[in-house]
Amino acid sequence: MVVWFLFLATMFLNNAGVAGQADDTGFVSIDCGLAGNFSYKDASSTLTYISDEAFIDTGTNHNISAAYVTSTLSPHYLNVRSFSNGTRNCYTIRSLVKGEKYLVRATFMYGNYDGLNKGVIFDLHIGVNYWKSVNISDPDKRTIAEVIFVAPVDYIQVCLVNTGLGTPFISSLDLRPIKNSLYPLANSSQSLALQHRLNAGPTDTTIIRYPDDPHDRMWEPWSNVPYWTEITTSSHVQSVQNDIFEVPSAVLQTAVTPVNATPANASELKFFWLADPPNKDPEYLANLHFSELMNLTKDQKREFNITLNDAMFSPEPFSPDPLYANAVYGFKPVHGRQQYIFTLKATANSTLPPIVNAVEVFVVLQVSGIPTDSADVSAINAIKSQYQIKRDWYGDPCVPKTYAWDGLNCSDVASGSPRITVLRLASSGLTGEITNAFANLKALQTLDLSHNNLTGSIPAVLSELPSLAILDLTGNKLNGPIPSALLTKSKDGSLTLRVADNADLCYDETECNQWKKKSNSSKIAIAIIVPIVVVLILGSAGILIIRKFRRSGSYMKPSKTPENMENHQFTYRDLEQITNNFQQEIGRGGFGVVYSGCLVDGTQVAVKMQRDRSTQEVNDFMVEAQHLARIHHRNLVSLIGYCNDENCLALVLEYMSEGSLQDHLRGRAGGGQPLTWRERIQIALDSAKGAKTNRIEYAINALRIVI
Repeated sequence: MVVWFLFLATMFLNNAGVAGQADDTGFVSIDCGLAGNFSYKDASSTLTYISDEAFIDTGTNHNISAAYVTSTLSPHYLNVRSFSNGTRNCYTIRSLVKGEKYLVRATFMYGNYDGLNKGVIFDLHIGVNYWKSVNISDPDKRTIAEVIFVAPVDYIQVCLVNTGLGTPFISSLDLRPIKNSLYPLANSSQSLALQHRLNAGPTDTTIIRYPDDPHDRMWEPWSNVPYWTEITTSSHVQSVQNDIFEVPSAVLQTAVTPVNATPANASELKFFWLADPPNKDPEYLANLHFSELMNLTKDQKREFNITLNDAMFSPEPFSPDPLYANAVYGFKPVHGRQQYIFTLKATANSTLPPIVNAVEVFVVLQVSGIPTDSADVSAINAIKSQYQIKRDWYGDPCVPKTYAWDGLNCSDVASGSPRITVLRLASSGLTGEITNAFANLKALQTLDLSHNNLTGSIPAVLSELPSLAILDLTGNKLNGPIPSALLTKSKDGSLTLRVADNADLCYDETECNQWKKKSNSSKIAIAIIVPIVVVLILGSAGILIIRKFRRSGSYMKPSKTPENMENHQFTYRDLEQITNNFQQEIGRGGFGVVYSGCLVDGTQVAVKMQRDRSTQEVNDFMVEAQHLARIHHRNLVSLIGYCNDENCLALVLEYMSEGSLQDHLRGRAGGGQPLTWRERIQIALDSAKGAKTNRIEYAINALRIVI
C-alpha cells in the first residue's frame, strides 16, 4: 500500500517548464503590475500577456527582488500589483456572455517585492462571493488559484480583500471560456474552486496546458517514485461522446500504478488530500480520469474498486477502456473530514493492478450572493467616473454588505438583485453639472447632493424617478428654473425638495425672466457707476497726496484758526449743551463718534468728535475744516461750525433727518423699501456733481502735478 499526499504535488511547479504553443483567441491574459500600454508574448506558452491598467485603477506596481529572478521564471511573475489602500480592490473583466461558463485563474509570487520579507494572508472574491484565502509565507513559492463559474452578468470582478494580515498583491490574472457542457456541477448556484489538478506519471516536470488543452487548464506533474511506476503511450487517447471533461490526450497518455503489484499481494493504489482550511469544513468534489494504455491480451484484466474514506465512490468495479477517456466522479460533495483518502483496489478477478491517469479536486462554492442590478451598477460607475469620486468604491456596490460602498443603502437581497435606494454625496467636492446618470438609478428613494459645487440646471429627468422621496440640493451653485414636475411632487407631498442656498435658482420661467431683466439693469447701472467711482477714488487719492505735501510743508500749512471761520467756532462747553452732554450717539466712523444735537435756534445738527489730538491729527482736522467751510453745494452736507478747544476737536454739520445713504440703499429708512435703480443712479450722479468743488478740482490738479 502506498500513500501519496496530493497537496505536496504543487512543489513540482517551482521547477516545472511549460509546454505548448499558444493561440490566445478568446483568452484574456493579464500581467498584473506590467507598465501600461505594454504587452508581450510569453516564450514558453506563446500566449500574449497585456498590462492590467485597463482592468483596475487602484494599486501600485512593483518588481520582485532580483534575488528571486531565475532564467526559468515565467515573465508574469517578475512584477506584481499591490494594494495598500482600501479594504477591497477589484479587477473588472468585461465582454462576458451572461449565463456562459468561464475559468478564471490568478497567480501569486511574493518575491519580497516590498523588501519586508514578510508573509501575507488575504481573501479572494469571485464577483460578490468568497473564493479562497491566499496564504503566502515563502517568497519563492508560486501559488495558483482557479475557479470555474457561470457568469451571472456580462462582466466579472476578481477582488483582493485585505483581512488585516498583510498587503494583498497579485502576479497575473487569466480568463478562459469553457464549454457549457463541461463540468456540469459548475452552475448558476455553485462554482468549483480548484484545489488540485494532477497529471499522473509524466516522465518530466512539464506542466501541460494550452494548446494541448484547448481550455488552458494547467495539469501539474504528479508521481511517487519509487512506490509508483509510470505507464506511457505515444498513441492518441480518444474522447468519448458527450465527454463532460475533455481531458487532453497529452494528460491521459501517462498513468501510474503500484510497483511490483500482483494479485497475490492485493495491490492497492492510495492517495489523499487534507481539508484546507480545516476550520471552514469545505465541501469537495473529485474527478478521477482513466485510460487503459497497455495492449491487453485476452488473459489480462484490469479491474478495481474505488472507495473514498471506505465508502464506495464507484457503484461497481471499474475497468478503463483502452485508449479512450473515462472518468469516475462524484455527484454529491463530501465534507466533515480532515483527510480524504482514495483507495483503488484490484478485484479478485483482476490480473493487473489499478491505475490512475489524472485527478481533479474542487471545493464547492455556493453562489449565495446576488450581484447588484446591472443597470444600477452601470449608473453608479458612470457617476463615480463623472465626478472622480475617491471613496472606497470598488467591487459590487451593495454585496456583500460588509463591503458595501460608503454613502449607499441598498434594497434587501431577498427581493432579487439588490437595488440602490439611497445615495448620499453631501460635501463630497462634486463639481460640474448634475449628470443624468442619477436618473438611471430607478429604485432611488433618497438623493443627497447638498453642499457641493454643482452648477447648471436641475435635470428634469430626476422627476421621472418613481420612488424618489427626498432630493437635497442645498448649498450648490445651481441656476435656472426648478423643473415643474419636481415642484408638483413637492407641493403634493410626495417629494421633499431642498434647494436653499442656490442664489441663481428660480421657481419658474417667469421668475427667471424677471431676474434676467434685473440682471440686465444691473449691468447698465454698473457700467454707469463704475466710472463715477473711479473718479471719486482718484479724487480721494489726490486729497491724500495733498495731505502728504502739507504734512511735509511743501504744499500749504494751515493756521491754528482757519481763515473766515471765527463765526463758526464752538467751545467744548457749547458742544455739551448742544448734544445734551453727548447723550444720543447716532453713528461711528474712521473720524470718530457722531452725536445728535440742537442749536439755540432749534436747528438740528450732527456733531462729529475727533478721536485723537496728536499734532498730525490736529493739522489734518484744520485742513478738513478749512475746506468744508469753503464748500457750498446743494448735494453736499453743509458745515455749520467746528471746535478746537484744548481737549476737543469736532465738526458741527447739517443734520440729515431721513437717515444715512446706507439705510436707504438697504431699505432700512422710512418705509423700508430699497431705492430703485433709477434713484441709485441719480444719487451717484448728484454725488459726482457735489464732488466738482474747488477742493476736489484742486486735489486732482495736484495729483496731475505729482504724476
